[in-house]
Amino acid sequence: MTETIRLDQLLVYLRFVRTRSRAKSMIEGQALRLNRKHVQRVSQSVGIGDVITLALGNEVRVIQVLSVPRRRASAEKARLHYRELDRTG
Repeated sequence: MTETIRLDQLLVYLRFVRTRSRAKSMIEGQALRLNRKHVQRVSQSVGIGDVITLALGNEVRVIQVLSVPRRRASAEKARLHYRELDRTG
């Protein structure tokens, strides 16, 4: 069985947003895609290998999930859980 995590929680743990309510706003504003599809639910499950596209301010970041974090950690440790595929801005 593949380990998964809620998308809103993952965004907080990986330090892309500070709160789950901010993650919810991003998702509802369609500023985020999971595997090239707009996400409809904040509770969407994300697992290893999934690709997330985020519109953050004036930049777009595309990341691939390498592992599922268990909690929010330092920015340095958070980066160990994903790899950057593309970055524009």
